[in-house]
Amino acid sequence: MLALKVEKVKKIFPSLNSKGQEVLALDDISLEVNKNEFYSILGHSGCGKTTLLNLIAGFEVPTSGRIECAGKLVNGPGADRSMVFQDYALFPWLTVYDNIAFGLKIKGMGSSEVKQIVTRFAALVGLSQFTGHYPHQLSGGMRQRVSIARALVVDPTVLLMDEPFAALDAQNRGMMQAEMIRILNEESKTVVLVTHSIEEAINLSDVIVVMTRRPGRVKEIIRVPEPRRMVEDTPAYLEIRRQIRDLIAGEHDVSEAV
Repeated sequence: MLALKVEKVKKIFPSLNSKGQEVLALDDISLEVNKNEFYSILGHSGCGKTTLLNLIAGFEVPTSGRIECAGKLVNGPGADRSMVFQDYALFPWLTVYDNIAFGLKIKGMGSSEVKQIVTRFAALVGLSQFTGHYPHQLSGGMRQRVSIARALVVDPTVLLMDEPFAALDAQNRGMMQAEMIRILNEESKTVVLVTHSIEEAINLSDVIVVMTRRPGRVKEIIRVPEPRRMVEDTPAYLEIRRQIRDLIAGEHDVSEAV
């Protein structure tokens, strides 16, 4: 069953380059994401990874082509798609509890049901003891856990993640990747992740999409042989990492000019 379908999507931004010309950001992007699959999108900076994520989220509208989530046309933001941002995007004046509960309250859910769901998801991300804290009282990793819980709590069809661990140091980034695997084992979900990290993509993904330089196109779609069970520095891991590095390095011959 398809959770997400991206069909021949093109995105043009008007007058964004130094010459005042239109910028073709994405060209002829087509993807099919099955239910409960984890997709990672890799490519050079400026290749349109975040633009694609924003189109899926409904924050932007394709110039041409179409995007469907669970068979329904995406024409704006919706509860069927939740986003986890790099900068956490938490409300600083709200507690952890109220940040996680925000989407449920918007839905008009009763307080007792909200409490039950928030309690479950706070426990899922390991923050049961911190629901009364405010974002400024938390570490970066803990704030990102709040963001993940807030995104998951509304039960989206697709969870979108825009470099969610990029602001963390290497140790915390590795810990959050492991936590993400644990969370997804407990709460099956379709995920589309934008990342610059080849290792992160291999560690988390079922499928890795490698994009060309701008205009962003799908250069290669790679299925990870043992999703979330690849052991680093084994021959299989090193081979898939080499393959992805070669694909990205080979993009020197694609012009960034528009």
